Amino acid sequence: MKKEKSKWIIRVILLVGTIISLYFVSWPIVTAWIAPLPETVQEQVNRAADYGFDGIIVYVDKKGEPPELYTSGYKNRESKTPADPHSLFKIASVSKLYTAVAITKLVSEGRLSLDKTLADYFPELAGRIENAGQITIRMMVQHRSGIPNYTDTK
Repeated sequence: MKKEKSKWIIRVILLVGTIISLYFVSWPIVTAWIAPLPETVQEQVNRAADYGFDGIIVYVDKKGEPPELYTSGYKNRESKTPADPHSLFKIASVSKLYTAVAITKLVSEGRLSLDKTLADYFPELAGRIENAGQITIRMMVQHRSGIPNYTDTK
């Protein structure tokens, strides 16, 4: 009898936990993941606004073909200025994974060293970024360079 009661309590706790966790699910992402893909890249780019993006630019470069650019949304939502291939957006942390992969590939090819400094590769930054002569590429990839977050400064 006591074992049955314990099973019942555990089942109720799991059910309540499952229901509560549904509140924290990012439903727009789930919807985007489940929905069928559009026929063209432009149709898919046009859907970006449905997922909360102000604007989006997609660059497609296929070997042997000229590059293609697709845009959608606004570069300035307040003034309703449409996005164009030259629009600028704050991307925050979106590019971290891509940058780390590119750096890893360059290191494996011997074209980049994790132990060289920022000033070694970009001498013009020596006077513009404090400690550029001591900040290594490894520190940059690990986000331990000490360079202030640009979104927190005016």
